[in-house]
Amino acid sequence: MGLRLQDVVKGIVPVSQDWRTRARERLNNLAIPIGSLGQMLDLAEQLAAVKETLKPSVKKKAIVTMAGDHGVVEEGVSTCPQEVTPQMVYNFVVGGAGINVLAEVAGAGVTVVDMGVAQDFEDLVAQGKILSRKVDYGTGNMVKGPAMTRDQAVQSLEAGINIAAGLVQEGVELLGTGDMGIGNTTPSSAIFAALTGLPVQEVTGRGTGINEEVLEHKIQVIQKALEVNKPDPADPLDVLAKVGGFEIGGIAGVILGAAYCRVPVVVDGFISTAGALLAQRIAPQAVDYMIAGHCSMEYPHRMMLEDLGLSPVLSMNMRLGEGTGAALAMCILEGAAAVIGKMMTFEECGVARNKSKEYVQ
Repeated sequence: MGLRLQDVVKGIVPVSQDWRTRARERLNNLAIPIGSLGQMLDLAEQLAAVKETLKPSVKKKAIVTMAGDHGVVEEGVSTCPQEVTPQMVYNFVVGGAGINVLAEVAGAGVTVVDMGVAQDFEDLVAQGKILSRKVDYGTGNMVKGPAMTRDQAVQSLEAGINIAAGLVQEGVELLGTGDMGIGNTTPSSAIFAALTGLPVQEVTGRGTGINEEVLEHKIQVIQKALEVNKPDPADPLDVLAKVGGFEIGGIAGVILGAAYCRVPVVVDGFISTAGALLAQRIAPQAVDYMIAGHCSMEYPHRMMLEDLGLSPVLSMNMRLGEGTGAALAMCILEGAAAVIGKMMTFEECGVARNKSKEYVQ
């Protein structure tokens, strides 16, 4: 039957402050000037606290790339046709996509999930090359009504939760999120606007590289969707149902599942962070388990990260999605785990401590 949303939400606990303190004490005693490894030390502290050990391991990694289509594409909000979504799913399977090559560098597996692509993949599912958790053949056009039903929103969340839990059961120590879905920056912006009340024009970017005219149209489409559906900002499930996407719900579920299983999860870019916002609104403590992989070129992404209180590991002008930013960040996280788990303190290596304040930040 699998994990249920309400049970998972109740089971998500904050990361131990005691373990944060213990981790920070060790990091402050490493045989280096205090703070000299910068954000790497913050990541090391978080990993140690999440895993409740001063020797955290993130060796076994997995990216979950969720795919889904969007009815709002018929409004002309993207430069790419909807057929690109299933084409890219096939590309993931043959190993030719950005996420495949970067996940390989990071030593991470890639789990591709059909959450709601407007095409069947019986061949790929039968061969075990992708998972099918298809909620429907694409969402409804949110300009004309809700993107999905509330039950479908729960279904998408629970699919992600159980995929994450299954991977953890298989020994995965670090999860990452990814997406594929033509048009999905439109619901992501709509989710951000609905949850925060920020003006649509401030939270809408160019997605696949649309020009000024199409951008203005995209803003109007999102505004109309919000007016038609009136999503309740106090009810994240209502926001997901009214203006979300199946793969965005799946991503939110992966994050909730990771938090429930007490495993860190690297959030990719703009679309993944829309999922992270939903996860945080559903279960506020889930943010303790999130790591922002990078800051996307999709300019509202920085505001999303600020809303969550997350600092990106990388800032490389990327905006591909798929989980590529999460995969690259995993390499840094393995370094952070090694810093706290393998580096020696002053006492352990017999190095004299510098008693001046010269290096203290």
